[in-house]
Amino acid sequence: MHPINAKLHPNSPLNPGSVARMIAGLQRENGDIPWHAGGKTDPWDLVESVMGLNIGGFHDRAMAALDWLSALQNENGSWYSSYVDSVPGDRTTESHMACYLAVGLFHQFLIKGDKADLEKFWPIMSKGVSFALNLQTVTGEIYWAKSPEGKVDPMSLLSGSSSIFMSLKCALAISGILGHDRPEWKNGLKKLGCSIRENIVTYNVSKSRFSMYWFYPILSGALQGNRAKARMDRYWHKYVIEGQGCRCVSDQPWITIAETSELVLALHAMGRRQKAGIVFSWILNRMFEDQTFWCGYTYPDMVVWPEEKISWTNAVVLMAADALYGLTPGARLFEHDAWDGCQFKY
Repeated sequence: MHPINAKLHPNSPLNPGSVARMIAGLQRENGDIPWHAGGKTDPWDLVESVMGLNIGGFHDRAMAALDWLSALQNENGSWYSSYVDSVPGDRTTESHMACYLAVGLFHQFLIKGDKADLEKFWPIMSKGVSFALNLQTVTGEIYWAKSPEGKVDPMSLLSGSSSIFMSLKCALAISGILGHDRPEWKNGLKKLGCSIRENIVTYNVSKSRFSMYWFYPILSGALQGNRAKARMDRYWHKYVIEGQGCRCVSDQPWITIAETSELVLALHAMGRRQKAGIVFSWILNRMFEDQTFWCGYTYPDMVVWPEEKISWTNAVVLMAADALYGLTPGARLFEHDAWDGCQFKY
């Protein structure tokens, strides 16, 4: 039995060991972890896969993936939006992709407790954070990307900026561990949080059909307390099909396992732990015969789509399970009560 399986109820359909092994099985010899066999890779989802590997105890595989990512960083601190066999595909450079490494690194530190990992990747992580903050406006929001020609797209995405908020918290936690003072990061985090809380209308509303637009501000901790409760309750029925899960987009009957698992993380983070467990139970049987999870399915006709086994989808299932069942020391990463500003309460 895989060690993390022992922390679950014997009758649980979830087999974390099988899920983690599937992610490891997709990894190429050079450390790259594509979305699926023969698929593309993007930097944000690769970090998600690294977190899944670390939850599953595949620490060497996680380090290999981070090494692969580090080798492909652009001089300005960014990464391209996608790679196929390590060759750039979409050469857009996105702000949230540039700094999400900080979340994966801090998560890895919580699990392994190895300060050397933080020191090794500190220069890479710092350059990525700087790229993102160089796209921050005076009012706090962060532009989402630069075009392949290097032109800034003056549009801010709420889900992307929320991801950056979490990345900045983790980057500052790492800087504290290593004894580096980064006041510009603290100022950027403060401005970004204020923007999300007070000026949410400045973010591109055309993306509001995506469920990430709804719960990412809560998942990241940018919205907490009554603000988080009000937002969660106001839009619940827009995105959630009771007994099934969370839609990817509000206007399509497509339940996605990743978004449902992230919703579980958001509910758990804000303190609604019983509800988080209920929502997680809705998707526990949405799996292939090898006990790895579907990407998504349509409802009510129950067509599994797409049919590929997705690395990062399975990784976030592990992250949700970790939060609910305390499988690793990284279980509290997203909990609002675990953070005091940019300081994590160990």
